[in-house]
Amino acid sequence: MSLVPTFQIGLWNAWIFVVYSLVLVFLLPAINKSVRETGDSASVYNKRERIILYSYHIIVFLLLIYSIFLPLRLGTVWFYTGLPIALLGLAIYTMVIVVVATTSLDREVMTKGAYRYSRHPMYLSSSLAFIGVGIACASWFFLLLSVAYTVLSLISAIPEERFLLEKYGDAYREYMNRTPRYVGVPRPRER
Repeated sequence: MSLVPTFQIGLWNAWIFVVYSLVLVFLLPAINKSVRETGDSASVYNKRERIILYSYHIIVFLLLIYSIFLPLRLGTVWFYTGLPIALLGLAIYTMVIVVVATTSLDREVMTKGAYRYSRHPMYLSSSLAFIGVGIACASWFFLLLSVAYTVLSLISAIPEERFLLEKYGDAYREYMNRTPRYVGVPRPRER
């Protein structure tokens, strides 16, 4: 990894991975009407949490802009180490998007697929993908932004859960009791 990042616009840059993840998220409201109608989760954020949320969005924007100019280090150990991590993150992210797209969010809590093992698999899988891209590009700055993204997204999960508790009530509380917030083995359902 170099201390000074290399800037060049090219086809084989980090943007390939970043744009893929952002396109999927922006397509969700078009695919699943209930995604548009879930309500405004920002209403449960206090002032500090809103600052964290805005910082999260700024980091996503910086990752996107920087990825346009950040070449992948093709043929290096960095590339071959980071690529599987990024692809694993994107594969899980795609599976999560499919679950979101096929779940009626106005009626039910998402509990299928990766949502069985984490209440926030979208945050975790995108973080994994960004960290993998940072390694594949051998960019300490992209890695730093990815770590900031991860921390801010994990903090943002807490007020999001307050919103989901308000929206779904006991169904979400039961899901919270069974499923780890970030990652782990789910507890068996109580009968």
